[in-house]
Amino acid sequence: MRKLVVYIGVFVFMLTLAGKQTNAQIVDGAFKRNDIVQKKPMPLPSVREADVFWSKKIWRIIDLREKINQPLYYPSEEMEGRVNLISLLLNGIENGQITPYDASFDDNFKIPMSFAEVKSKFGAEATQEEKIDFDTGERTMVTVQGEVRPNDIKQYMIKEEWYFDKQTSTLNVRIIGICPIREFVRAGDASGEVQREKLFWVYFPEIRPLLSTNLVLNPYNEARQMSFDDVFIKRFFNSYIVQESNVLNNRPISAYLIGKEAMLESKTIEEKIFNFEQDLWEY
Repeated sequence: MRKLVVYIGVFVFMLTLAGKQTNAQIVDGAFKRNDIVQKKPMPLPSVREADVFWSKKIWRIIDLREKINQPLYYPSEEMEGRVNLISLLLNGIENGQITPYDASFDDNFKIPMSFAEVKSKFGAEATQEEKIDFDTGERTMVTVQGEVRPNDIKQYMIKEEWYFDKQTSTLNVRIIGICPIREFVRAGDASGEVQREKLFWVYFPEIRPLLSTNLVLNPYNEARQMSFDDVFIKRFFNSYIVQESNVLNNRPISAYLIGKEAMLESKTIEEKIFNFEQDLWEY
């Protein structure tokens, strides 16, 4: 009888211990971090048309090969639940959270695209290939699904509008849209010349809820993590201007300048925007 009581006590103790181990809260780090899924986009102040007496649209390029822009390119594969920007956009398009727009004609968000059309832009269309059965010698045609290669995205084009708000006496900027640019070599091209193609536009205000709930890898301080939305709103990226709104059909800089002269023109446009605000004040 005494042995039975001892066995029952040991059994209850093991069950209690197992329960404690199962219910233990594991913190992967020195402290518990807030759940990023609950984060919302940073609210922006409303702007009245009557308060804006100057504005200009700007198109700029973010090159992911620059060190400061690498948090938008990495991780190249999913790591600890984190993905890079293009993978996040593709997931949002596939799930129906965001709408891509055709970038072949303009950047006015007029022609919606399906996820299949986006995949075709990556060269991921299904193809028919001949397969040989080496046992029977029979030849059959099989369908081979193309592969989307997110690492082909080396640049992003940003469409934004700079404006001066006389109500607050500040020069502000609002991002309107983002367009990934794919760099690739065409199949069968012996020259190996790199081609660049704008794939699709996404409307920035629409994708902000998705951007705000996904963290960017901070290479300098892991205790101060930022979301993709923070990167764009707080402008933690480097870029250069390739086009400004103008009377000549908004022609890009590359249409009339190349090389060093094009980069100097980009800097000139940047300085004009900066000097506009400075010239409004007297010291």
